[in-house]
Amino acid sequence: MARTILITGGARGLGGALVQEFATDHDVALVWNSSPPTDMPDGVLAIQGDLTEPGCCADVIAQVMDRFGRLDVIVNNAGIVEMSPKDVFDGPAQRAILDVNLLAPGDLLAAALPHLKEGASVVNISSVNAVLPPAGASIYGASKAALNLWTKAMAKELGPQGIRVNAVAPGAFEVADKPRPDELIKAFVGMTALGRLGTAEDITPVVRFLASDAARFVTGEVITASGGYRL
Repeated sequence: MARTILITGGARGLGGALVQEFATDHDVALVWNSSPPTDMPDGVLAIQGDLTEPGCCADVIAQVMDRFGRLDVIVNNAGIVEMSPKDVFDGPAQRAILDVNLLAPGDLLAAALPHLKEGASVVNISSVNAVLPPAGASIYGASKAALNLWTKAMAKELGPQGIRVNAVAPGAFEVADKPRPDELIKAFVGMTALGRLGTAEDITPVVRFLASDAARFVTGEVITASGGYRL
């Protein structure tokens, strides 16, 4: 059944791959902030906006409803990955991590709830760093740990309405438009049981599963898709 899918951070990287995946058989809207999308499939609605700005999430939902008349799945993919060294506290930069990674999904859900019907689904993009603390990036890890808890809490609260909320936690994965240094790739591969970095194409099927009727009895789960990273 064709659905309307909203993907935040959908201009590139994993978000761009998700747009390409879902646009094959669904209506898709994406949100981008600083990097405009390129090579979008026909019919995709691209919305520019900073989800941390007051009123932005409500405007995004209004544009989706104006264009498609329905909303079935929200994929909260937009995120900030920044270092937060223990000896330097940059308040605005570190609060921005929490604003994007944790608070924006809540604002977007609140704006969307009047339009979500039974069978709707929210999929949050978390990280293995929610449970495997990253050295030098504690605020990022903490934001994803909080997102995991929020995922479970929303699953409990929205379950009576037939709305499912889950998350996918990737490990170390490569995206073509953001290559990693060779020495970092070598280190990550050495910590991954399957002996390679993941790709966006390794993650998109898991998101698609959680968004589909095949996962109709799955909610409140955080599914790790890491190739066995740091087992």
